[in-house]
Amino acid sequence: MARNKNPEETVSLILETAYRLFMEKGYEYTSIQDIIDNLGGLSKGAIYHHFKSKEDILIAVVDMMTDESNKILAEIRDRADLSGKEKLKTIFKFSINRPVQDEIFTVAPNFNNNPKLLMLMLQDTVYEVAPHYILPIIRQGIADGSIQTDYPEQLAELIIIVANIWTNPMIFDNTAEESHNKFMLFKQMLEGFGLDIVDEEMLGRLQELALVYQKNK
Repeated sequence: MARNKNPEETVSLILETAYRLFMEKGYEYTSIQDIIDNLGGLSKGAIYHHFKSKEDILIAVVDMMTDESNKILAEIRDRADLSGKEKLKTIFKFSINRPVQDEIFTVAPNFNNNPKLLMLMLQDTVYEVAPHYILPIIRQGIADGSIQTDYPEQLAELIIIVANIWTNPMIFDNTAEESHNKFMLFKQMLEGFGLDIVDEEMLGRLQELALVYQKNK
């Protein structure tokens, strides 16, 4: 099949295909040929016209995964009708209720087979989400009295690393019970900073995702 005349459609097809294969097989176990075989007839030249290597595809996949999420985080960060604490609660609710979460937990990727993907996600968490989205909210919360801390930068990193990495059962292969215990400790930790923002609805949703992972891993 000839290269798709619409470059954006071609790139989108490559990234969606690679994303699915990276989730199912792991980055290290997915070859360029695997991606080609699932492109519905697009050639190897179509891939290399847009990406120099498999690693370039991985970077683009992670960008695709985070761009939409970060746009929503920016919208929440910039809202004028919420306190700092309310913004953090809104962000947590948005994050765990995104439809893509069900897809990811259903595929149940083994991050031990995806070290590069995990590292890119960690870098986005620490160098993008924490300083640009969580930290400004914490500073606002300190100013409006809804958050108590003398260490806003460190708290921003701590919250987002615990939320995105430590409580993620796909990274630590936690059972549903182990995941529940982590969620409860995370809730207690946040309350120590005056952040009583994890409610029963959120805990139920987190438990639901943990059960989906255990069922499909």
